[in-house]
Amino acid sequence: MRQRNTAPVLTSNLPASTRKAPAPMINFFRSFFQSKIGLGLTIGFLVLIAIAFAAGDVGNSGSFGGLSGTNSVAVVGDEDVTTAELRQSADNAFRQVQQDEPTLSMAEFVEDGGLMQVLDTLLDRVAVSEFGKMLGVRAGENLINSEIRMISAFRGPDGSFSTEAYRAALQQQGLTDQIVRDDLSDGLIAQQVLVPAVFGAKFPDSIVAHYATQLREKREGSIALVPAELFAPKDDPTDKQLQAYYNANRTDFMRPERRQVRYALFGADQLADSVEPTAAEIKKRYDDNADLYRASEDRTFTQLIVPTRQAAESFRERVADGASLTQIAEEAGLETQQIGPIKREDYAQQANAAVAEAVFSADRGEIAPIARSPLGYHVVRIDDVKTIPARTLAQARDEIADALRADKQRRALTELASDIDARVTSGESFADIAEALDLDIQTTRPLLADGQVYGGQQGETAPEVVQPLIQTVFQMREGQPQIAEVETGETFALYEASEISPAAVPPLKEIRDAVTARWTMAEGAKAAKAASDRILKRVKDGKSLAEAIRSEETRLPPPQPLSLTREQMMQMQRPNPPISLMFAMSAGTAKRLEAPRNAGFFLVQLDEITAGKVAKDDPLMGEARRGYGQLLSREYGDQLRNAIRTEVGIERNADAIETVRRQLTGQSAN
Repeated sequence: MRQRNTAPVLTSNLPASTRKAPAPMINFFRSFFQSKIGLGLTIGFLVLIAIAFAAGDVGNSGSFGGLSGTNSVAVVGDEDVTTAELRQSADNAFRQVQQDEPTLSMAEFVEDGGLMQVLDTLLDRVAVSEFGKMLGVRAGENLINSEIRMISAFRGPDGSFSTEAYRAALQQQGLTDQIVRDDLSDGLIAQQVLVPAVFGAKFPDSIVAHYATQLREKREGSIALVPAELFAPKDDPTDKQLQAYYNANRTDFMRPERRQVRYALFGADQLADSVEPTAAEIKKRYDDNADLYRASEDRTFTQLIVPTRQAAESFRERVADGASLTQIAEEAGLETQQIGPIKREDYAQQANAAVAEAVFSADRGEIAPIARSPLGYHVVRIDDVKTIPARTLAQARDEIADALRADKQRRALTELASDIDARVTSGESFADIAEALDLDIQTTRPLLADGQVYGGQQGETAPEVVQPLIQTVFQMREGQPQIAEVETGETFALYEASEISPAAVPPLKEIRDAVTARWTMAEGAKAAKAASDRILKRVKDGKSLAEAIRSEETRLPPPQPLSLTREQMMQMQRPNPPISLMFAMSAGTAKRLEAPRNAGFFLVQLDEITAGKVAKDDPLMGEARRGYGQLLSREYGDQLRNAIRTEVGIERNADAIETVRRQLTGQSAN
């Protein structure tokens, strides 16, 4: 059984010039795996380097022959997917979701299906790559190099690829060069396998029109609130009542975990004058990068890649006749890409020499001759051409000096950070390290996992420099310092969780007023529910919602009329639940919906539904055509991936998957 190669490959291979809410959480997690190939296609696995960082290191575990061992969670074709990969991928995906939901725990993430979503994603990624290799599809070294060169995180101060920045980024993420290249290869192979299957997918206009009319559907009715506070008891609860309510709802009064952050910043102030570049160093940098300073040309253009020459020539002819390249692409369910400003040699690395020759031989405003790269046939419109004159050493001196100074400062700071990290690893305390380096120690007030100051004023948060550290702080043990880069190439922080207050329910005597207030609203909600039952019965007997509400002894707010189209509702950032309920009801009905936090009950009455109408030339038809075309492309992609799984073959190791689940949630292995 073949294992993925995890031996490091030196970067010298590169060219020398170089947020608990289960449903929203899962929705966010699914969007995290959206395709980046520009067709709205969910390809179901991690694409290119930004998400390659979620792939984690790959263990050199052996085969588990027939799924009997525990070092691999699955075999995809002849490829092992290890427990180490699944653990690291799940951990990185969890951290991505946690950025949107800071208080989410790993246990909640796993419980809500996050681990299985990661596993499916991982298996799809490997399966598509294996299928592509079965067909002879490859991602060459030059193409992978060009992808790495295009990633901004790997560029130095002069804007070009920096080996030092590349190595530092990999080290920070705990990756090797080979892992990055393997993930890039998987992603590029996937593009070549999946794009042709979804190219130009679109629904017939008759189907598009049917769904578009639903967006114009209009609903009229009314919404009322039966507030719990109007039915709340006037007297305080007895001690027995309050104790019983507290016992039954203890988790509602849980004080969240709080942590204080003790930190000390260090940066350029701790460095000597050794970062100043010499005249010789400036001259050498100029000579070594002569290509950067000779006369050159930058081009900006709009690019569309299609799988066949016939399609490319057809698009080129239509644009030459005056059509818009962007509009043509949208009609076909594709997206154009804006490239540049970019030099010829850089674009040749991104595509290939033939495509670069075609693009840089055309004049401004023209469509370049059709040329082919490993990704397909390129249809390119030249938007702008800028000629850059040559620069002498004197003209470039200040720019080079700034770049050298930044490089030397970054290296010096990295060395200083490594020295401090070695002190931390050896067991030195935070205070001893800070004292030895004469660092100024600061301590925050108690913080919550989302960065809010516990007990502070509304909206009060941790200092800005501490914000990037909080997620890690809430996973650290007390008194175990770490270092982090808080401002790229400029500032590092030595920090620790100095005081941890675990989540706990406080004694009743400490929160008696809060419990009393919650009891009062809960009792009011019970009475409000009874009132809403009476109102709905009157509506069912033929009264209007307004009449039914007026029949109550307690004076209630009158219902508010509502007239809204489905399109208007979808344009709301967050349609409130009563409005969403109205668009899920039948005409002539009334329903009840509980308001959050015992606030009462919403009553929704739907009086009339008016069918929508959409003309053939309505702009909504164009939007719907593009949107539903993308959905169809996604469906084609999903079906192809299902077929690929069957063709390649996937065997899962349930025991190993369960072991990973227990490890992630902190459960016993027994």
